[in-house]
Amino acid sequence: MNIFFWLKPGIKIKRWIVSGMVGIILLMVGLTRILNGVISKILNGRGSIFFIISGSVILFISIYGGIVRLNRLLEKPISNGGFIASKNINNLIDKNILDRGLKVVVIGGGTGLSVLLRGLKRFTSNITAIVTVADDGGGSGKLREDLGMLPPGDIRNCILALADTEPIMEKLFQYRFTDGIYKGQNFGNLLIAAMDGISDGFEDAIKRINDIFAVAGKVLPVTVEDVTLYARLENGNIIKGESQIPKKSKELGSPIESVFIKPRKAKPLVEAKESIIDADVIILGPGSLYTSILPNLVVDEITKMIKKSHAIKVYVSNVMTQPGETDKYTVGDHVNAILKHTSEEIIQYVYANNKKIPGESFAKYKEEGARPVEITGKDKELFKKYGINLIQDNFIEVKKGYVRHDAFKLSEEILAMVIEERYSKDRIRFMELNSIMKKSKN
Repeated sequence: MNIFFWLKPGIKIKRWIVSGMVGIILLMVGLTRILNGVISKILNGRGSIFFIISGSVILFISIYGGIVRLNRLLEKPISNGGFIASKNINNLIDKNILDRGLKVVVIGGGTGLSVLLRGLKRFTSNITAIVTVADDGGGSGKLREDLGMLPPGDIRNCILALADTEPIMEKLFQYRFTDGIYKGQNFGNLLIAAMDGISDGFEDAIKRINDIFAVAGKVLPVTVEDVTLYARLENGNIIKGESQIPKKSKELGSPIESVFIKPRKAKPLVEAKESIIDADVIILGPGSLYTSILPNLVVDEITKMIKKSHAIKVYVSNVMTQPGETDKYTVGDHVNAILKHTSEEIIQYVYANNKKIPGESFAKYKEEGARPVEITGKDKELFKKYGINLIQDNFIEVKKGYVRHDAFKLSEEILAMVIEERYSKDRIRFMELNSIMKKSKN
């Protein structure tokens, strides 16, 4: 256990350590005066007794106070056993370790982002998830329409991914009503809506939800302005609304050329900008290219902050294409779309899967019109042109027939690369970060 943990602000045990040391000193002075016979026998005895009694009382009070404070750090007695569990203090110790981890900013939305966050929080609690608020479909879209609030769906998934909650709380937060006027609505969305109603705006509501669920890091909306996503198709048509873009692109048989938001000069959160500047690594994706990642990057100043930051910039490619959005796209096509929209070279590393998709899962995706996102020779030429490092590996796992990123492996490899790139010359920090990574794996 790191002794400096007990000196951390907010633990409230330093006062008992200090007073305990005073008690020990007084006790030792008294004992020393008896043993050494410095003054006359009578005076010595009286003075020594004073020091011994004072020291003993202060030491006793310090030990008692320290035990009381420790019990408050620990969980209250549980079940019928009547014992004090150590889970809470273990969480504090683990958090102390993870608080010294790398500063990670992840930008995107949707399922892909929340999957990656579950892996990242194993290695650091300095995570900022910057999430799109352009969603206008499903339960989020209905709340947005009915209450005039920002869509909570993607934010909810990210909060849950970073939360320290019991399984029952996770089930409750993700519960979707099946009957009545709330049919199809998610309880977590309603909780965020209620918090929005009693808070000083959406930003304040999300901060409170972060606190309630003990989020490892923080989840931020990219902006708190009411933005609408638009797409320009290759046939010239303009499609309004995030939920309509892939649908109309597929119906009209015309690929997406570009996306933009209105109002075009929507301002990002100051906290989001500060997190980007202060980051060790900025990760784009994984997630829907045109409806999750790019809606963040076209928000005014976000791309500028990414370029300005000294962080290492990473793009995590999707494993499968998305019908109506990225049909026939390769890894290079995804990267090229990002560079085209940002007009900046903001990608230094690309992480892409090269593992073949298992047959049964592949057949299911093929029926839906999706296929694996491949890496071509042309892609490698593009990466070479822009000085982008391509990292290929088996980054997938299959759960219940669905192909997902292996969040733990992907997170470990990205963060290990960042430690080597940024801190190889700072031996003390380099060793500390590698130690954190090692402990976090166990």
